Amino acid sequence: MADDSFTIHKISAHMSAAFICCFLTACQHPNSAKTAAQVTPPTQRPAWELPEDADAKTYLAGCETGFKQVAAELDSFSTIKSITDLALLDKLNKMDLVLDKQLSTAGLYSSVHPNKNVRSAAEECEQHFVEINTDISLSRTIYDQLKGVDQTKLNAEDKRYVEHLLRDYHRSGVDKDQVTRDRIKKLSEEINLVGQQFDKNYREGGKQIEVNSVKELKGLPQDYIDHHKPNAAGKIIITTDTPDYMPVMQYAENDALRERLYRTYRDMAYPENKAVLENLMSKRYEFAQLLDYPDYATYVTEDKMIKSPKNAQEFIDKVSALATPRAQQEYQVLLKRLQKIDPKATRVNDWQKMYIEQLIKKEKYQVDAQKIRQYFPFAKVQQGIFDLTQTMFGVTIRPWQTETWDPSVKAFEILDNNQVIGRFYLDMHPRDGKYKHAAQFGIQSGIKGVQLPIAALVCNFPGGENPNDLMEHNDVETFLHEFGHLLHTMFSGNHERVAFSGTKTEWDFVEAPSQMLEEWVWDADTLASFARNEKGEVIPKELVNKMRAGRDFGRGLWTKHQLFYAATSLNIYNKNPSTIDIDKTTAEIQAAYSPFGYVDGTHFYASFGHLNGYSAIYYTYMWSLVIASDMFSEFEKEGLRNPKVAQRYRATVLAPGGAKDAANLVSDFLGRPFSFDAFAKNLEKAH
Repeated sequence: MADDSFTIHKISAHMSAAFICCFLTACQHPNSAKTAAQVTPPTQRPAWELPEDADAKTYLAGCETGFKQVAAELDSFSTIKSITDLALLDKLNKMDLVLDKQLSTAGLYSSVHPNKNVRSAAEECEQHFVEINTDISLSRTIYDQLKGVDQTKLNAEDKRYVEHLLRDYHRSGVDKDQVTRDRIKKLSEEINLVGQQFDKNYREGGKQIEVNSVKELKGLPQDYIDHHKPNAAGKIIITTDTPDYMPVMQYAENDALRERLYRTYRDMAYPENKAVLENLMSKRYEFAQLLDYPDYATYVTEDKMIKSPKNAQEFIDKVSALATPRAQQEYQVLLKRLQKIDPKATRVNDWQKMYIEQLIKKEKYQVDAQKIRQYFPFAKVQQGIFDLTQTMFGVTIRPWQTETWDPSVKAFEILDNNQVIGRFYLDMHPRDGKYKHAAQFGIQSGIKGVQLPIAALVCNFPGGENPNDLMEHNDVETFLHEFGHLLHTMFSGNHERVAFSGTKTEWDFVEAPSQMLEEWVWDADTLASFARNEKGEVIPKELVNKMRAGRDFGRGLWTKHQLFYAATSLNIYNKNPSTIDIDKTTAEIQAAYSPFGYVDGTHFYASFGHLNGYSAIYYTYMWSLVIASDMFSEFEKEGLRNPKVAQRYRATVLAPGGAKDAANLVSDFLGRPFSFDAFAKNLEKAH
């Protein structure tokens, strides 16, 4: 289980900063005479379909047009004399439709566009829309009109929509005095700018090391060595990009090489992001104080399933106590194996854990990751995930002929009953200036009768130059995880309000569907449908059984290390940041939660992108995993590839989007409230 590669559901620009009101989650009211398949295509190509050579000026022109539309709509609310409740909601939808598209596009382009000037233009566009969105979220005119809506005459979704808007208006500070509201507005804009800088520093902060000889690469797969030829100076360049970094951590016999690359990786965006993060923490704290919250963690957890930082800390400690005995046991196994290499070793360092874990799995469980990867060429994995989706959910995936932002990006559409229900892009391989991890980016929310959902998967897998390049099994798992987010977006794009379209459910539930879907890459029948080596040989069932047997080793250690990240995220936002020394705090938290000590001289927080996007709520991943484990138990009983169960899951959990509380979605699927039991059983297994 890899700890050094974050897989992220990328919250789009308008959700990544918690200070931005959920007001953005609305859309144009549909024309009931139109179905999704009958939507007339736009006469002007949307911003995300700009060709590869699109310049910043062209992009900003489209941004300006959208901005003027929103500004005009906002101004028009002050002239309303008489309007029905439904017409008011529709008017809000019309404004939010533009906000949603523009902010989503800006978030995508600032992260992936190959043209640096366009990336900067997207950041500029995002800032303008954040500013006007703050004006909207602080508009007493709109707030007073919403308070006057007679909710008893609304349907269930519109009633929920109004309730959430009123809640978010209150959380935005709309009822504060003018001086306070002015400061909130300024802070909101500053927080977005600081967050952009944090992300940019990390995105562009990739580093590299030079290796003097191919001998230093001993233990690495031959195809990796073949891809890393010495340059004109005789040096081999290894970068901190995931396809370079992860194999070294797993396979390189040279401990000094692993340590050197680890230290380089853990210092990406340092020192520049230390000051940026401290500034971000300070501004978020002031923002929370202005809204009468004791700290930012209290503010950001209030509207989540967890409800408070106290509950989040209790959850982290509950899981930690459950995982500790197993983690201690596993750590001793790692240490004993390391001592066979270095008899003087008294501890396992962070850069050693993945390598030693692979050795143990190979020796104890006959799980050789290098032999396993022969069955996972990128192209076959992609098609296998498509086939799995089509089998389980009865849909069809086919190429979509459209422009993309880079030649390596592929486009597809998904059909149900011969009707297109959504479209998506796959941007799957590393390049300079691109987002470094794995994420789904929403692009366009699906609206019933108005527009189809559009999203993009952004990853950094091998296979960019050669589709037959081999993936690690962990990569396959990550691919399916992110594809789970995409399916959530595609299958919930038939609502009348963007507030309920896509993955706009409670933030600490949003990972659960994707985490559950990861289980399919451990299923022998599923893997047999696509996992083939260059000779066409199917991955042997007995090998998959060994993989499953070896899978659980390291689960306790992985859980504890994830809790270190969760506790870090929570504890830099749950108090006055003036009392926090980031280096000291992160070292202390790692010592408290992770069996692997903090490596002196490293500064992982500088490239821990969640500290901007997720702020205090990295606990989300473990919380969602509890729910995912419980939902998966239903498939275990009925069959992993059982279309009836899959369709029921789609209808009860995915399709509703945010139209119900997440706890109710899970209850609808399971027939009972979700439970901690399945997660605890998995964690205690083989203890």
